[in-house]
Amino acid sequence: MSDMEDRVLALAGVLQALAQVRRIAETGQSETAPARVALESVFRIDAATTQAVYGDAGAVNAGLRLLRNYLANNERDEALAKLGLSVLQLERRFQGDAGIVHKVQTGIGALSAPSERLGSTHPDVIAGLGSLYADTVSTLRPRVMVQGNPHYLGQAGVVAEVRALLLAALRSAVLWRQNGGSLWDFAFQRRQMAAAIDAMLR
Repeated sequence: MSDMEDRVLALAGVLQALAQVRRIAETGQSETAPARVALESVFRIDAATTQAVYGDAGAVNAGLRLLRNYLANNERDEALAKLGLSVLQLERRFQGDAGIVHKVQTGIGALSAPSERLGSTHPDVIAGLGSLYADTVSTLRPRVMVQGNPHYLGQAGVVAEVRALLLAALRSAVLWRQNGGSLWDFAFQRRQMAAAIDAMLR
């Protein structure tokens, strides 16, 4: 894959995870398949390729389509766009705090065995990832703010899954930056990004 394809794949990972954040915040439930792809990506720290982080490129097709719609100005979910920008900005603050990076890496390592045994979408694993996010990434300012239905956002299980999926989105944002991603891409590389997405969605 080209560098641009790697970058848009990682951005698709960000959006796919955040689309599930939006869904669960509004309805109390995520979609199992895309949520599993997002959560499993958290544990693939040493994956050899960007595709391998998600299993394969097709696993983030929903995120690729969301990104393509944004680039074409066809996407109307402004809350999702704001969340995406917040997570990309959060990645900079996260990478600038070596102590928090270490704590997150250690925490993910401790949850790897339960994830392999129970599955990444098991409530205990989601609770562990949610707690890890709350104890580490949530301390960075400004915090990523998730809007939704107060009825659901008052439930511990929903809050844990929202936080776990935010951690997954951050993992993809880190991958995006590692592949050379920059916010300048949205100003100067839109056509190249769209072409890379079209090539992967064929």
